[in-house]
Amino acid sequence: MQITPSGQEPIIQPRLDPTLASGKINLLGLDRDELKNALREIGVAEKQIKMRAQQLWHWVYHRGVSSFDAMTNVSKDVRAKLENHFIIERPEITEAQYSEDGTRKYLIKFEDGSEAEAVYIPEEDRGTLCVSSQVGCTLNCKFCHTGTMRLVRNLTAAEIVAQMMIARDDLGEWENPTEGRSVTNIVMMGMGEPLYNFDNVKKALEIIMDEEGIQLSRRRITLSTSGVVPHMERCGEEIGVNLAVSLHAVRDDVRSEIMPINKKYNLEQVLQACANYPGAHNARRITFEYTMLKDVNDSAEDAKELVRLIRKYKLPAKVNLIPFNPWPGTPYECSEWDQIQKFSDIVYKGGISAPIRTPRGRDIMAACGQLKSASEKKSKAQILRETEQVSA
Repeated sequence: MQITPSGQEPIIQPRLDPTLASGKINLLGLDRDELKNALREIGVAEKQIKMRAQQLWHWVYHRGVSSFDAMTNVSKDVRAKLENHFIIERPEITEAQYSEDGTRKYLIKFEDGSEAEAVYIPEEDRGTLCVSSQVGCTLNCKFCHTGTMRLVRNLTAAEIVAQMMIARDDLGEWENPTEGRSVTNIVMMGMGEPLYNFDNVKKALEIIMDEEGIQLSRRRITLSTSGVVPHMERCGEEIGVNLAVSLHAVRDDVRSEIMPINKKYNLEQVLQACANYPGAHNARRITFEYTMLKDVNDSAEDAKELVRLIRKYKLPAKVNLIPFNPWPGTPYECSEWDQIQKFSDIVYKGGISAPIRTPRGRDIMAACGQLKSASEKKSKAQILRETEQVSA
């Protein structure tokens, strides 16, 4: 399934059968229609299906329970029947790491043994969960650690939703599901390209946004793409979440070098797709992600060209400047801090917001561009040694 960005788009992998080896069906990740069908198949009376599905939906997605015994408004005999046919099970957490700055990284193992990472980033006014959409990645962006992995497969909707459930479990959020939340925002910025797994991402986000379940507003969800132009407009129309675009360069030659997908969808095509994105306006701007790479994309001329391009396409946009987060073996260096500040000032003077993102979770390799569910899992001390060597 390894696809070169200049070739055809990745083939969508079939959804894994939710039926476990035990013969039971895992309810986690089922949407409302699938939940009703599952109840119908075990012989629940048609006149009860809507009510039972509503009860299960509430307990699974609003209360976060993993045991049918916790469903106190369901009779004992019905609970016993559910127990015989179903299970509510999260994937295994292979490793959980906790950064000194409060960032949490989860290495999650799925039913087939594949692994992906999710990262929780606490800030003063929000708590953001960075969610993966694929095991590995097909895009091979040169500055991204995940890009050094081969693409194994797409994650299912259940596996995407499970990352949210695991984070809320770890943060103790289910006691009061709608107040005092730690996870207030989601960014589809983890491992993989979300728009190459469109259907599963859409289904997962619809479950997460459901007003009777997890209840996360679409205004608090951002999907990040490297510029899969054919699916960008579809994302706005069918999912309606905020859009972030991994730009990282303002000239096609540079962007093609560090992001091979640019050979298929160049800057002009990507920026025009941004201009056409449904729902984009000044109160809901498109975010451009721009990793600062020393002597690659960080000159004053690059900053001025960035302003020119955003103005040319009349984009309601802001730019997140991301200091490059080193990883062992990378050929790139982070731009000098003074240079990043100068770049930001030029963009600000052009009338465009350009905050510098504070690196988070570097000590556990959880910062932007550092995710990699390698089988070669390393100790925290080893990661720190290698990161310091790259930074030196």
